[in-house]
Amino acid sequence: MANKIGFSGFCVNGLAVIPLVLIVERERVCPIMKSLGIETLMDSIGELLAEETSLVLSNTEEYLYYRPSKRIDLKIKPGDPVLDGSITFKALQQKQKISEYIDRDIFGVPYYGMSVPYPVGDPSQEIQGVLTAVFPTLTSALSVVTIKVNDGWMPLAFKKLLYIEAKDRRTYVVGQEVTGTHKFTLNEFDFLLPKEAFIRCHRSFIVNVNYIQTIYPDTHSTFVLKMQDGTLIPVSQSYSSYFRKVLGF
Repeated sequence: MANKIGFSGFCVNGLAVIPLVLIVERERVCPIMKSLGIETLMDSIGELLAEETSLVLSNTEEYLYYRPSKRIDLKIKPGDPVLDGSITFKALQQKQKISEYIDRDIFGVPYYGMSVPYPVGDPSQEIQGVLTAVFPTLTSALSVVTIKVNDGWMPLAFKKLLYIEAKDRRTYVVGQEVTGTHKFTLNEFDFLLPKEAFIRCHRSFIVNVNYIQTIYPDTHSTFVLKMQDGTLIPVSQSYSSYFRKVLGF
């Protein structure tokens, strides 16, 4: 049985978005909605969104509709399976609205997603699928990261930042002359740091490519980076292909 789809309230103010609520009804739907196909309706909704927003609709197994934006394109095709780890997948698993940064491992580019399963509001109904809004990640206008050192804070310029490490549930920011901590996770840094200089090479490390002294091959198509301060940092297998592509070797 084909679902009948109606929508309520989507307000866009820059990136401050009130999530769109998608309602699937089997019994009651207005006459206008009956005449609209899903693709036509989704295209119309897409026109209301900021130009950097992509729109995705899925059922519980595959993507049904995809409208890329000018700013970010996940290269999704209707019929592609919902990918494990994507924001759509997480909303299906958790059966609730979810918003989260997703790293580049899934689609090759990082993004911020907001997903709403449908139908919503009635826990007795089975989830039919998910509607997702996809936003590009934004580089901060600042060129420094302010780290916690001893009893105070210190601005550290990006150009003096060697690498960032997640260890023991803390995030350590290592600079040329100082090391401190920060409240952001590596995923958050992955989206905020300028992509021309910083690259994720491991679940626990982001490095500034300008401070890589030597790249050594390691086992199973992985690598070890020797930084200019002598620190050895692993490139894990899940990041090695992307790492080689970005650095061109």
